[in-house]
Amino acid sequence: MNLADIDRALRQLRLSGIAATLPTRVLQAQASQQPFLETLGQILQDELDRRRTRLNERRFKLSRLDERLTLAEFDWSFNPKVPRAACFELHTLKFIADGGNALIIGKPGTGKSHIAKAIAYEATLQGYRVRYAEADAELARYAVAAADERNETMREFVDTDLLVLDDLFLARRLPEAGAELLQAVVHARYKRRAAIVVTSNRMLEDWGKYLGDNTMATTILDRLMHHAAMLRFEGKSYRMRALAQRIATGPTAEA
Repeated sequence: MNLADIDRALRQLRLSGIAATLPTRVLQAQASQQPFLETLGQILQDELDRRRTRLNERRFKLSRLDERLTLAEFDWSFNPKVPRAACFELHTLKFIADGGNALIIGKPGTGKSHIAKAIAYEATLQGYRVRYAEADAELARYAVAAADERNETMREFVDTDLLVLDDLFLARRLPEAGAELLQAVVHARYKRRAAIVVTSNRMLEDWGKYLGDNTMATTILDRLMHHAAMLRFEGKSYRMRALAQRIATGPTAEA
């Protein structure tokens, strides 16, 4: 077989990682008189790398995350009160394996969503199935959705390894069907010991008001907090800082 025949065979075998780099690897081996086993190892690693990348992309797409955030990008110096150690502990993902939860509560703009998204993204890289949701928007959509869409949302929220509900109660009040979904999902995941991360600007004692049902709020919090890390975010708003910087560096033609 010549190189073209080998390429066709590799593509038939769905070894696209090897097919993409084989010509380079052949030239490399010839130029350096590389031992066969070393060349074979590099070729196989190319295939493994390609498959890992494709799996990571697929998990990211299924997660519905809108950006790839990391803790390395977070400005810890801006808000020294942010619980850095607790954030990094969650980033180890041990809480997922342990079936725990995390409640990240605090003022707007203090980085809660960044931390939650960074944890979720890391989980996709580590092979976990993740479902990220802007909580109020998705719960509101569920309230007006058809039966098959509701069933699909329920399945996605319950069956994933990690569920992230971001900015819960941002809109102050959930529709009745959305509140019922939240309670059902929390209950189902509690029974499975499946991890949830919730971020919210609202203090826990006010959840009954935003749900419109104090008993429901107690039920949800009882299950969420049974095996949970509680992180409180205080301090200044990153978004207000960014706005101030844009204003300060704006057009100066009139000056």
